[in-house]
Amino acid sequence: MFNGLGLSLGNVSRISNAETRSICAENPDGAKGGGGRAEPDENSCGRELGRGWKIRPCIGIKAGETVEIADIKGPGAIQQMWFTPTGNWRFTIIRIYWDNQKKPSVECPIGDFFCSGWGGRENSTGANFRQMSSLAVCVNPGSAFNCYWEMPFRKRCRITVSNIEEPVKGKPDDRGMTLFYQINYTLTEIPGDAAYFHAQFRRTNPLPYKDVYTILDGVKGQGHYVGTYMAWGVNNNGWWGEGEIKFFMDGDKEFPTICGTGTEDYFCGSYNFDVGQQNGGYREFSTPYSGLHQVLKPDGLYKSQQRFSLYRWHVMDPVRFKKDLKINIQALGWRSYGRYLPMQDDIASVAYWYQTLPTAPFPQLPDRDYLEVI
Repeated sequence: MFNGLGLSLGNVSRISNAETRSICAENPDGAKGGGGRAEPDENSCGRELGRGWKIRPCIGIKAGETVEIADIKGPGAIQQMWFTPTGNWRFTIIRIYWDNQKKPSVECPIGDFFCSGWGGRENSTGANFRQMSSLAVCVNPGSAFNCYWEMPFRKRCRITVSNIEEPVKGKPDDRGMTLFYQINYTLTEIPGDAAYFHAQFRRTNPLPYKDVYTILDGVKGQGHYVGTYMAWGVNNNGWWGEGEIKFFMDGDKEFPTICGTGTEDYFCGSYNFDVGQQNGGYREFSTPYSGLHQVLKPDGLYKSQQRFSLYRWHVMDPVRFKKDLKINIQALGWRSYGRYLPMQDDIASVAYWYQTLPTAPFPQLPDRDYLEVI
């Protein structure tokens, strides 16, 4: 019998014994028949309508608080997630734990996980919002984050969300945030060769002179790399993307097995993403597997830096490794006499991959001040 995973237009018609479940604020444990049971209080918008109406569509997360939004017993798989968070998206951290591991396999600011590293809810309908239309991640108006990575697990899945804002003394609700969410999953048998989804955030600001930027390092186990998101803030004039990406795998030391030819080339563009000044210069684009979906330009006053959001999904060309994986990218512009300029930019990234457990420990997430986007 079809297990209900690996869905596409080619198999969506197939019958399966898989069981569909969904977690949200109205059904926080995803139980069968467990939705819409919240009782209204005197402050509820549905106080005159009663139980079964729209009573608990969201949750609040206080400053400094971590809330567990899912605890699912397997076997099963996450199939889609939707979030719309208020507040500062760099200060909201999503973590996912597989099969009773103590350390997370996903740990990212929520905006960066959904390829929106430069904004917060306060900017979502203004200059910092950009729609993104890809197979794996969609960002829809006004701050609707959608993820379609399939995430199988065998024993357990835990998802937490942390608000790392600092509480204000005497004002426990100040700097709190509101989270609307829906986690759609299936309970089904998982094949033996299914690996576990991972995502890791990094930021370096500024990149030291002549250093390369590390996207991922320290991975141990067998698996395959499936995607990169980068929030790239440029600190020089001129073109900034001559640098090459390099994949070191399975014992590679000084030289990589896979070497790219330029930043825009890796993100499936060409010639600086530049279609000519008469056509607007940088051209934003969002396609199923790659995109430059956000170009933030100086406003002539306080917003002085160019900033870019880029993604590349290795869905059809996963980078497979058997023992270990390391990925870095050069930051190169141009200087006088036709020479490369090693850039000292503000670069953040999320690496997405699947692998066997256990998950190697991640680098410690930067503190709040280092995470903050100014």
